[in-house]
Amino acid sequence: MKSRHLFMITLAGVIGTGLFLGTGEVISSAGPGGTIVAYIVGGVLLYLTMVCLGEMSAVMPVSGSFQAHATKYIGPGTGFTIGWVYWISWASFIGLEFTAAGITMKFWFPDTPTWVWSAVFIAVLFLVNCFTARSFAETEYALAAIKVLAVGTFIVLGLLAIFGVIKMDGIEAPGLTNFTAHGGFFPVGFGAVFAAMMTVVYTFMGSEVMGVVAGETENPRKAIPKAVRTIVFRLVFLYLGSILILIALIPWEQLGLDESPFVTVFKAIGIPYAAGIMNFVILVAILSVGNTGLYMCTRILWSLAQEKAAPRVFGVTTKRGIPVWGLLFTLLFGLLSLMTEFVAADTVFVFLISVSGVGGALCWMTIALSQYRFRRQYVKNGGDVKDLPYAAPMFPLTPILVILMNGVVFVSMAFDATQRLSLILGLGCVPVFYAIYHWGIKPRIAARATADAKQ
Repeated sequence: MKSRHLFMITLAGVIGTGLFLGTGEVISSAGPGGTIVAYIVGGVLLYLTMVCLGEMSAVMPVSGSFQAHATKYIGPGTGFTIGWVYWISWASFIGLEFTAAGITMKFWFPDTPTWVWSAVFIAVLFLVNCFTARSFAETEYALAAIKVLAVGTFIVLGLLAIFGVIKMDGIEAPGLTNFTAHGGFFPVGFGAVFAAMMTVVYTFMGSEVMGVVAGETENPRKAIPKAVRTIVFRLVFLYLGSILILIALIPWEQLGLDESPFVTVFKAIGIPYAAGIMNFVILVAILSVGNTGLYMCTRILWSLAQEKAAPRVFGVTTKRGIPVWGLLFTLLFGLLSLMTEFVAADTVFVFLISVSGVGGALCWMTIALSQYRFRRQYVKNGGDVKDLPYAAPMFPLTPILVILMNGVVFVSMAFDATQRLSLILGLGCVPVFYAIYHWGIKPRIAARATADAKQ
């Protein structure tokens, strides 16, 4: 892959349905001030995590990225645990994305069963990931460009509407009055910031794909530092820009999940076929998430197989370097996890979604701890920080802040009755995976090493 692929794939990993659909729910629950503060804090956390990941990925660019880093710099038990937790979190989410894509197509084809379109998109994305890493990269590049163009257009038109350059249907130019006119800047209190943080952090998940892609990128020692220096600020600009426009144009209590807030604004501005255009953009976002998820899960399985922490077959690649068995297994698991929504909605499905929500935050904490231990080991062995292709600033404060901030998110979930079960189930799987490694995987690896030594 080229550096342009690395940049756009990372950008695409974050701009998804969380922005196009979820922002309305965040604004309606946290109010203007709570939303802005939550996204600023989330942006800071994103930046701190990315610089930690960038430092290690530039030195150790491998498919599997943070999982391989955790194995080397924290321990194989942690590598095994975070690898499988992260794989489950993405693989279970993929099935939901395929269904969401099928439901989205009903906008244009209301009489066609959802499963038909889901099957079509499954086949298409499977083929995209089957050929080469470059085919995945080019597809994701195109999908990312569409999403960025949509957000950029929204910001420009929204700014013009705020100050009356473009007239809104039946609405006077609001200026900045909506920030304080409906109960003040913090109409539901400052505590709403903590309640919104897990949702905000979750919308930024996917940025860690940069480290996974690094293993298949040309000249990662140059590409990764360049990506880290630019991508976070562009992401925060796109997110905060969109949110500020939404808050300025629509009173916060009128937003929610009934309709994409982007559709609401485009309709008010008078954009022809606004609902159809945004439905297409949302479909692109859904397919982009599914595409990225398949890629990342396949590489995580490959990395685990290299460490004998997953069946060997997941480490087998085609002539073009694609771990096809890992791809097939991920796709199958995604479809099976989707079935649990109907078969075991109160047990297995809830567990999978909980792991999906908490797994990303655990991944970010693992990235930070790995970077902390890497830097300490690097300096202890006589390395000069100036010789690193990219060095995370403010060490050791940066990785410590990432761990503490994610810890605060977990604590806030514990005090939220609607998120408490997800926290318990998500964190509860961690000791289970550690136990599986120490009682099952570790003895098997030791036995295999002994047998190989005797031969």
